[in-house]
Amino acid sequence: MSTLLLRLAGPLQSWGTSSKYDYRFSGREPSKSGIIGMISAAMGRSREVPIDDLTTLRFGVRIDQEGTLLHDFHMVHSEKDSFVTHRYYLADALFLVGLEGDRELLKSIESALHNPAYPLFLGRRSCPPSGKICLGIKDSNLEIALRTEEWLAADWYKKKHKYRAELELVMDDDSNSGTLVRDEPISFSQNMRQHSFRMVRYDIRGCKIDENSETSTDIDPFDMLRGE
Repeated sequence: MSTLLLRLAGPLQSWGTSSKYDYRFSGREPSKSGIIGMISAAMGRSREVPIDDLTTLRFGVRIDQEGTLLHDFHMVHSEKDSFVTHRYYLADALFLVGLEGDRELLKSIESALHNPAYPLFLGRRSCPPSGKICLGIKDSNLEIALRTEEWLAADWYKKKHKYRAELELVMDDDSNSGTLVRDEPISFSQNMRQHSFRMVRYDIRGCKIDENSETSTDIDPFDMLRGE
């Protein structure tokens, strides 16, 4: 089995799995629905195109750099009224995402992410990604790929958490002992947008940190202006 690894970093991210009325919440890690939606956009698929081939991929996340939760207020105006909406974001977060499945499908996803048909966002249009996204396809299953990849956090974060021993993993779970999360996409159609539940496992033991890792992934929103 093969696993495609993605690095998700940006000034802001927002991964909503539940939103009620004027409150738009964000999960603490990327949602499967959000990632499948980003891949569909990269591949140039319309909202009406079936996504069955993408939802069969096994999905997992490693939390390399926990973000800070931000609460933003938006004023919405209509002809008759004005009201405040509440939106939540993760600032300065960095995640390692893994997708396990057929290698040919993973190759097509990787190619699309390198040359996306539509702009890519980290959950919302106001959250563009920063830096490299694709880290390549690994010849291993999802859990091994997530556990063996080097720690991707920024240097300042590594220094701040130098006594931390492990990184948390969040993965699809085939057993009945996990936690139900409602972020399995069925359809992105504007006429009938649907999601179902999937079972996930939160592994707080996570994976060991390589203390010798010196990879720097500081987020600089001006990189794009410099052409970097």
